[in-house]
Amino acid sequence: MNFEKDILHCLEVLRSGGLILYPTDTIWGIGCDATNPVAVEEIYRLKKRPDMKSLIVLVATEKDILQYVSEPDLAVFDHLKSVKKPTTVIYKGAINVASNLISQDGTVAIRICRDEFCKQLIKRFRKPIVSTSANISDQPFPKNFSEIVEQITSGVDYIVQYRQDETTDAEPSALIKWERGKATVLRP
Repeated sequence: MNFEKDILHCLEVLRSGGLILYPTDTIWGIGCDATNPVAVEEIYRLKKRPDMKSLIVLVATEKDILQYVSEPDLAVFDHLKSVKKPTTVIYKGAINVASNLISQDGTVAIRICRDEFCKQLIKRFRKPIVSTSANISDQPFPKNFSEIVEQITSGVDYIVQYRQDETTDAEPSALIKWERGKATVLRP
């Protein structure tokens, strides 16, 4: 599990406003500094994705949620502990992220990442990182690194070497909207 070189390259790219292609706790993702609207716009452009379709933000710990959501319902953390599948939560009251990551209704999609590589990267970057599937919008998501198209690999500034040889099919996260102490499942 030696990914130190990848972490260092990713930190350099993220700090300079660039894009990375990296493995997450779900599928391979395109990432950038979630507080940099110019970098976020580059992801929309690369994916050919309308910017009204939000992107997911990854954080390393529950405590991080408090920096990016104005009034989180702490009961969501108990819910997240009870689920096995990585789960992205749509929270009301987005703050301190790039404005083009916030939906028109003021929500933001955030996942507390369980993957060790991602956790280390986020902790060392000290900011949240965007994670969106490594595909062109409306095309199937890649189930492993070998399925990522050249248009994506050539459009990023750094491609993580760690976990490229895995062949297991990955799945995207579950997606829920958390309101009034209750989860509404949007994607199981």
